[in-house]
Amino acid sequence: MVAGWFAGEGDDFRLLGTRCSVCASVFFPREDHHCRNPHCAGGELVPVPLSRRGRIWSFTDSRYRPPSPYVTDPELSWEPCAFIAVELAAERMVVLGQAAPGITVADLAVGLEVEVVPGVLHEDAETTWTTWYWRPTGVTE
Repeated sequence: MVAGWFAGEGDDFRLLGTRCSVCASVFFPREDHHCRNPHCAGGELVPVPLSRRGRIWSFTDSRYRPPSPYVTDPELSWEPCAFIAVELAAERMVVLGQAAPGITVADLAVGLEVEVVPGVLHEDAETTWTTWYWRPTGVTE
């Protein structure tokens, strides 16, 4: 888990961004130092929860084990997954994330409504690494 990127559980789960108090630009991942809008002189950056739902802007399949410098355990089997770029209309941004387990590209279409849900990226005996997934609305685990 990356601290400060998301919080909450169930229906309260949200990605966390920041909004510039001058130009109202929203950033994810969050920005804590300066407004990234090149047309803004900058202002206070205020934490904001992002919309829970958005529409698929684009998507793709990941069918290979990531190459170096990513660390993967060659002893573990590789599971292909789908990546989804989701447009959050209220924030005027696109956020990339993995599809929820069990969701494949065959289940996706540009414009389909999806929601952000909590998930587990990896776990071992000592640690559980959490993340977010995108899941089509109306689909339950």
